[in-house]
Amino acid sequence: MRIRRQLLSIVAITLALVASPMAMAEVKLAVVDVQRAILGSEEAKRLLSQIQDEFKGEEDEVRQIQAEITKMLERAQKDGEVMSEAEKRKLQQQIDDKNNDFVYLRQKLQKQVEARQSELFAGIDQKVQKAIEEIVLSEDYDLILPRQAVIYVGDLYDITRKVTEKLNELEAQ
Repeated sequence: MRIRRQLLSIVAITLALVASPMAMAEVKLAVVDVQRAILGSEEAKRLLSQIQDEFKGEEDEVRQIQAEITKMLERAQKDGEVMSEAEKRKLQQQIDDKNNDFVYLRQKLQKQVEARQSELFAGIDQKVQKAIEEIVLSEDYDLILPRQAVIYVGDLYDITRKVTEKLNELEAQ
């Protein structure tokens, strides 16, 4: 009885192993890197350029403060040996103040940019979904996986470029 049960188990496992490759052969699957597809689209490039233009002044201000800090640090390193303790403390305080300004402005700018990106990219996820659905219907895919869920995928199964092209087509309409 026990041998019969083991034999049936072995037969069942063997059938499952033989049947699974045949079933997999009929499944058409693909992988898509949604973020890369979006960022590669013309709409995303246009929106990112728009964001860059909007915050150019703030970015320049952050860079200017960073340059001032660098200049002060160079001065402290170069002239530190000939400076009095009072001058060193004053310069260090100026560096600390500028650094605080830099950190504050950089964080503020980062939050503004992220908020603006969220605002501008709000509807793009529906467009991506529509693009993927159109590709699924036109090319008869059974399964589309996100690229992040797969350890390795060959170029043959990666449809990211197709999704980007479809997004560009949808934008042109």
